[in-house]
Amino acid sequence: MTPQDELAREFEAHRSRLVGVAYRILGSVVEAEDAVQDAWLRLAAADRSVIDEPAAWLTTVTSRLCLDRLRSARVRRETYVGPWLPEPWVQGVEAPPGPDALIELDESVRLALLVVLEGLTPEQRVAFVLHDVFAVPFTEVADTLGTSVAAARQLASRARRAVRDHRPPPAVPLARQREVVEAFTRATLAGDLDGLLRTLAPGVVLRSDGGGVVSAALRPVVGADHVARLLLGLVVRAGGAPVTVIPVLVNGELGALVQIGGDAGAASAGTDVVLPRVGPDGLVHGVDMVRNPEKLTRVRVPG
Repeated sequence: MTPQDELAREFEAHRSRLVGVAYRILGSVVEAEDAVQDAWLRLAAADRSVIDEPAAWLTTVTSRLCLDRLRSARVRRETYVGPWLPEPWVQGVEAPPGPDALIELDESVRLALLVVLEGLTPEQRVAFVLHDVFAVPFTEVADTLGTSVAAARQLASRARRAVRDHRPPPAVPLARQREVVEAFTRATLAGDLDGLLRTLAPGVVLRSDGGGVVSAALRPVVGADHVARLLLGLVVRAGGAPVTVIPVLVNGELGALVQIGGDAGAASAGTDVVLPRVGPDGLVHGVDMVRNPEKLTRVRVPG
C-alpha cells in the first residue's frame, strides 16, 4: 500500500464524523460533502510532520471551510425567496441508519433544530456544534475561530442560550409518529378537512421552501384552519395527476416523500419532502415542506 493509499484510508475513517460536523454547521448535505472533500485535498497537500492528531486537524480545517461558506451563505439567504429550510437528509423507513451511516442522526440534526441554529451568527453556530454537539475542547474551538478561549466560550454560551430558548420538544417515539402522520396523510389525500384538523395543533406552523424555483408559500402559514386549507388546496391543484406518498425518515423523524406525477427514482420538480412534526400531545405542531429541487438532488425514492 502506497503512502497516499494509507492517507486516504485514514481520511475515510474520519469522513462520516466530518460530514456530520459540516452538515450541522451548514444545513446542506451537498455543501457539507464539498467542504469535507476540500479538507481531504488540504490533507493530501499538507506536511504530515506538523500534524500530530489527524482527527483534530481535519475537524479544524473542515470547520474553518464551513465557517467561510456559512458567512457567504448568510448573504445569499438574506435575499432567499420565502422561508429557508435545511437540505433534508432522507432515508427509507425500513432501513434506519446504522453506525456506519454518512450522517449520524440524533437530536442535534433534527430539521427544527437546524432551523434554530440558522438564527445564530456563523461563529456562534460553529462554537455550538463543535463544543456542545461534538465535545471539541474550547482550545480547539478557539483555534478554529481564530479567537481566544474566553471568546469561544462566550460564543458557545450565547448560542446555547438561544438554542435553549427555541429548542423544539424531544421527538416522540417513531411508532407514535407513524400513527399521527398516517392519519394526517390519509385526511389530506381524502380531502377530509375535519379529519385533518383533528391531527393539527391550534398553533401549527407550515413552512414551505421553494426558494423562488417552484411555487411555495412566501411566508409561514399559521393556525390549524389555514394550514389545513392550504394542504387540501395543494391536493386539489394536482388535478388528476397521481399523487404518491412514500413514508421516509427525514433527519431521523417520520415524514413523507410526495410525488405528483413524474417517474420513480431521483426527486424531480414534482417532488416534495414533507415533515409533519409531531409533538408529545400527539398533534402536528409544524409542517416543513422542502420543495426547492436544488435541495433534493440527493434524495432517492426508496424501493
